[in-house]
Amino acid sequence: MRDADLLRRTLGRIDGRGYKAYKDIQGVYDFPGYTLFVDHVQGDPFAAPSRLRVRVPAARAGFPAELFSVDVRRVAVEDYLTRAFAAAISRFARGHRGSGKSGIIAVDRPGQEILERTSAVVTESWVEIRFVMGLPAAGRRVLGQEAVRMFYDELPRIVEAALLYRSLDAAALRRHVDVAEDQEHLRGQLREMGLVAFVADGAVLPRESGVSDRPLRGPKVVPFRSPAELRVTVRLPHAGEVTGMGVPAGVTLIVGGGYHGKSTLLRALERGIYNHIPGDGRELVVTVQDAVKIRAEDGRRVEQVDISPFINNLPGGQDTRAFSTEQASGSTSQAANIIEALELGAGVLLLDEDTSATNFMIRDRRMQELVAKSREPITPFIDKVGQLYRERGVSTILVVGGSGDYFDVADTVIMMDNYVPQDVTARAREIAKRFGQGRQAEGGGSFGPVTPRSPLGESLNPRRGRREKVKIAARGLHTITFGSENIDLSAVEQLVDESQTRTIGDALYYAATRYFDSRTTLREALEKVMGDIRRGGLDVLSPFRGQNPGDYAMVRIFELGAAVNRLRSLKVRQRHEG
Repeated sequence: MRDADLLRRTLGRIDGRGYKAYKDIQGVYDFPGYTLFVDHVQGDPFAAPSRLRVRVPAARAGFPAELFSVDVRRVAVEDYLTRAFAAAISRFARGHRGSGKSGIIAVDRPGQEILERTSAVVTESWVEIRFVMGLPAAGRRVLGQEAVRMFYDELPRIVEAALLYRSLDAAALRRHVDVAEDQEHLRGQLREMGLVAFVADGAVLPRESGVSDRPLRGPKVVPFRSPAELRVTVRLPHAGEVTGMGVPAGVTLIVGGGYHGKSTLLRALERGIYNHIPGDGRELVVTVQDAVKIRAEDGRRVEQVDISPFINNLPGGQDTRAFSTEQASGSTSQAANIIEALELGAGVLLLDEDTSATNFMIRDRRMQELVAKSREPITPFIDKVGQLYRERGVSTILVVGGSGDYFDVADTVIMMDNYVPQDVTARAREIAKRFGQGRQAEGGGSFGPVTPRSPLGESLNPRRGRREKVKIAARGLHTITFGSENIDLSAVEQLVDESQTRTIGDALYYAATRYFDSRTTLREALEKVMGDIRRGGLDVLSPFRGQNPGDYAMVRIFELGAAVNRLRSLKVRQRHEG
């Protein structure tokens, strides 16, 4: 470890030289009260900023051990410190100066969710923050004195404000941790209560706008209020007794007029797989971890998926037991999305008729009379949704605004009226009995197979050419550049953070080089990846050993699998029993 003064002298020595002279500062430095790691130095002021870490000894950081005694609390503390570090940057860092990315100090910025990240690490021995710094330059010449100001003036003030317990709002930090622990506790209790989701009374579900995930505020906001028939009371470690609406296992419909809150409720349930920060409004909107949003996705590639539970007898005799296409239709893409989710172990499906293929969802009596089943390859979801629950224990929550035929297969019907839910199950059943729809069930005697598939590792190649370097990059929330192609994740609606997208890209390469061997199934391989992450942290995914990436965020097996399935070069082998 080098003395901090050496960094100052080095910056003075290289002042005015070519930008690559900054490589001389890479290393570890002993600053008063913390250790500075300069892990990677950018080669150009216009390149990605340099990667650094600050590590504060636990004795100086002063965080009570009980704040990070279990994983959910540790993750919440790390999330809070990341937010505190970002706020301190805004206060103390001067910002852009010079050419390119000169002068910036930045850390991974969390949104409304509390995600496990690599931006902060809390252990019994130390507290560490990982961030980036744009080393300052004029053109491509080192601005050594500006760098001195960043390292010796701005950074120490940021560290003092964000990484020491005495500098933080202790009550706010504790509430951050307690709220996360309450959500995790509640999520763990849902299934033994016979529920797949819970929405607390008083929750605020509407968001600020279509591009902002912050809660809507103002006098027109309608706080959530559970219907009496679905109201349950839960006891949480910190919030105590909380009442709200329990969504039972089985088939649940969300109905109501347009603009009355149907899709708003479903979106909140989609995000209920994550813990949320205090003040979000959805702190106690909690959904089981294996809930997966399904939609139609015209144009996506499908690789050897057995969609025969939904689609058979295609014109031309194409085998739907190993269905492949470069340009899926709405119905075939939605069928594939469901089967792929089931293949990875989904326990709840979330659907909205607005983003579903109409011919996949329903075929009414009149259409059955006009087009005989022998000429219709699609078995609609209405005839499979009950089988999914009875045979596989897979529940469904479905937003419906136009098809009352689903009343016949629903276990629970919730009507949204001006954002207020009502339990109308009894009334829906009475209507179904009084106005018999007369359609013939087309689902057959059972749901049908969910056939596992094994990816071939060589089909996941992130190199642009035979001799080219590995190229993997997140391009916003919904695109991954993987070698010579882009993976489109715009229909994977439960992704919430670009750092998750970045994690997925590197996780695909990690899986391809270790576990995709044509024998191991996709689920088995991705479960091994998730197991490695649980044991070694997200750092294990980094292709650049020793750089300690600060911009990963946790994802589920379902989002990893969705990316694999949307890779256009993917090749698989089906794994039939026997």
